[in-house]
Amino acid sequence: MFGLWDRYVVPPLIGCACSAKPIMRQRAKVVPMAEGVVLEVGCGSGTNFDMYDTSKVERLHALEPSEGMIKRARRALDGHALAERTEFHAAGAEAVPLTDNSVDTAVVTFVLCTIPDWESSLTELRRVLKPGGRVLFAEHGRAPDADVAKWQRRIEPVWKALAGGCHLTRSTAEMLEATGYEIESQDAMYLPSTPKFAGYSVWGTARAA
Repeated sequence: MFGLWDRYVVPPLIGCACSAKPIMRQRAKVVPMAEGVVLEVGCGSGTNFDMYDTSKVERLHALEPSEGMIKRARRALDGHALAERTEFHAAGAEAVPLTDNSVDTAVVTFVLCTIPDWESSLTELRRVLKPGGRVLFAEHGRAPDADVAKWQRRIEPVWKALAGGCHLTRSTAEMLEATGYEIESQDAMYLPSTPKFAGYSVWGTARAA
């Protein structure tokens, strides 16, 4: 049952949720800062593509483990200014098929909540980033308010099963710092028109320490 759910229900469900207006506003706060050779982790159906400043992007490596999502993302690039500069990689972030020190900017938007092995994934990003390269992030996760965090812990087991492995209690800053990054800037808020247990969002930039 869950195999069918994950295959046929979760992709459009996640695609719809991740393109909701409050989340799109969060994406728009970081994606336009990407420059040079860019690696987008978990590009999904191409939700971020229209937000890139194409004058600053030399090449876009779109990483996505789902072949179905890659098909959707390819359609999103039809006639797009980035079409000739984009290369898709059907792989997870735990094993990025790029050489060491080859990426200027890594874009990580609403994917760290779902990646199974986040530690290996963030370590792998450090490998491919050039010295001084940046991670641009916009994520949701554990709320600072005790009452909200309590409900997040209670809801998370069911939420993960229904939402493709999405965690509610991960902390983006703690994850980045634990894998050797230094947070350059970070802001946070509860997203409007979103339940608090799923709507605590952080965004900012980080570099390898």
